[in-house]
Amino acid sequence: MICSGEHITGYNQIYKGGAIREAACLAHLRRKIFDVHDSQPTELSTTAMAGIQAIYRIEEEIRGLAPAERLAARRRRTRPLVRALRRQLMRQANGLSRHADIAKAFAYGTKRWRAFNRFLYDGQLEPDNLIAERAIRGFTVGRRNWLFSGSFAAAERSAVVLSIIETCKLCDVDAEAYMADVTERIQNDWPASRWDELMPWNWVRRQEMPLPLAA
Repeated sequence: MICSGEHITGYNQIYKGGAIREAACLAHLRRKIFDVHDSQPTELSTTAMAGIQAIYRIEEEIRGLAPAERLAARRRRTRPLVRALRRQLMRQANGLSRHADIAKAFAYGTKRWRAFNRFLYDGQLEPDNLIAERAIRGFTVGRRNWLFSGSFAAAERSAVVLSIIETCKLCDVDAEAYMADVTERIQNDWPASRWDELMPWNWVRRQEMPLPLAA
């Protein structure tokens, strides 16, 4: 099991034992370097940005391929770029004041390098968690309207509903129609042995499936 996102000290405990492995978000590293580069561009920041962009260009080319194919491409083409980027960050960071903004950005990468490398060893992983961030953007913006859930149970129910909605989006399914239909089928004693047919990725192909006959 793998957790992808920005490294926060409070999460260190969940990585103990190896059951959950951290997959750090390369976009966070790029963002930290870009923020410095945008305000004070230097040869160091320009080179680092170019190295990260080269990695992303490869990702654009292989997006949509099978995990095994993506993994092979990353081993052949991306891994040398990643290693070169690490050498650059470490070499240049050693010659900078640790208080310099660009040094802090480089240190963020070198301290978490194993987590940033995780996508090189698993073709199912993305180099960043931008897909997840985009998926929760609507909820993140909307939460200003529902700052408090009222109770822990209500927050859990909210998370379930939002997860269903986002899954429907990924499956190109109308979430409102899906939940209305599935709710009706459950109320009509849909057989437990056929729960898989009600999943969004199956429902899109079975919208005309009949309700079970009443006993």
